[in-house]
Amino acid sequence: MKLALCIPTLNALGTAPALIAALRRQTRVPDEVLVIDSESDDGSLQLFESVGARVYSISRAEFNHGGTRQLAVDMLVDAEVVVFLTQDAILADCHAIEKIVDCFADPDVAAAYGRQLPRHCAGPVEAHARLFNYPSRSRTNSLSDAEEIGLKTVFISNSFSAYRRNDLMAVGGFPSHLILGEDTYIAAKLLLAERKIAYCAEALVYHSHNYKILEEFRRYFDTGVLHAREPWIRQRFGNAEGDGLRYVKSELVYLWARGRSHIPSALFRNAWKLIGFRLGLKEALLPQVMKRKLSMFRSYWAN
Repeated sequence: MKLALCIPTLNALGTAPALIAALRRQTRVPDEVLVIDSESDDGSLQLFESVGARVYSISRAEFNHGGTRQLAVDMLVDAEVVVFLTQDAILADCHAIEKIVDCFADPDVAAAYGRQLPRHCAGPVEAHARLFNYPSRSRTNSLSDAEEIGLKTVFISNSFSAYRRNDLMAVGGFPSHLILGEDTYIAAKLLLAERKIAYCAEALVYHSHNYKILEEFRRYFDTGVLHAREPWIRQRFGNAEGDGLRYVKSELVYLWARGRSHIPSALFRNAWKLIGFRLGLKEALLPQVMKRKLSMFRSYWAN
């Protein structure tokens, strides 16, 4: 099975040495590493080139979550499986790529994603987010699982994911018209095409964020925009609100045991996440200038 790895980058020098070191330790080394860079000026491109990566540059204005990843897929025509890794996701052990690729031994699996562990410096709120969304038990979902787990059926993350290229192309490839959530969109398309999505808890990366409350608000506003503009996802797989309530309950239990002083700010943060999501769902009623101010990905509103 020919394997390619794609890493979209922008000024990745802070994490590139650790990322490259982790790649070199892998028991399954990609046949090709493609770095698609958005005008980095920190010297990270030269570092990737020095270790044999193929580097392709685009302008920052050209970057698009789905479109840039599809550009990589179009360039990696010989690959049977394409793995995506963000520049801040560090493979946690030497078997991470091997484990995620093993998922494709099942011919019905079209996509897989690995388990994200919190960074070593993560606080309790940041850590819980990863532990809640990425449990220790693997699972493979098909369309029939939507009745049991709803919108979680289409959960996937391109911070560390892999796709069978033929299956990805069969459903049209990554879309370029979305503000974010190209992975959710593709997962839904693949499931509707009667393919499977594998979550591999043994394929580990360190990847988490310490978002500020305003950053969380903007990210959830954009998520609301995704669901407002692609209503078929929620119509077919269910709403996110029920899982959101489970998240809040789980977070309170976690913080009660590990950091009670964080509970007030966590509740405040979750309230603003909900407000952001609801505003995103109603984005058609908002003026363009307001949407640009509320959004994390402001360039999306330039058109």
